[in-house]
Amino acid sequence: MASGWPIATGVIEGACRHLIGDRLDITGARWGLPGAEAVLTLRAVVANGDFDAYWRFHLAQEHRRVHQTRYQDELNLTA
Repeated sequence: MASGWPIATGVIEGACRHLIGDRLDITGARWGLPGAEAVLTLRAVVANGDFDAYWRFHLAQEHRRVHQTRYQDELNLTA
């Protein structure tokens, strides 16, 4: 404030309410840290309009983790 920089607490509070409060502040809900972080990450990705790019990345990583690493030794034997 001394430097004249604006303090945008309203914008920050609105973003927190949108991303966090609307989803995690449900009566009776119990959230562990990993689940809460996953939900917040997905909500942020959707809110930013990046879900399609994220989903393509996620599917590629899942394919690599599940399939390529599982069959890597077999592929090396036949080459």
